[in-house]
Amino acid sequence: MSSEKTEKDLAKDLKKGENAGKDDPQWASGLKRLYDQVVDEPLPDNFKDLLSKLDENGGK
Repeated sequence: MSSEKTEKDLAKDLKKGENAGKDDPQWASGLKRLYDQVVDEPLPDNFKDLLSKLDENGGK
């Protein structure tokens, strides 16, 4: 059996995600909001510069 998810499995997971949070404890929704805020934060300029330098040096 393959370990990759089928389209049907992915659709089920998406459906679960739509229903997530309805029965979650209050702290869970706060944690999810915090996570979403962190993910939406822009990448700091000094971190972008560091990544550029790594790309220029071939990751060395």
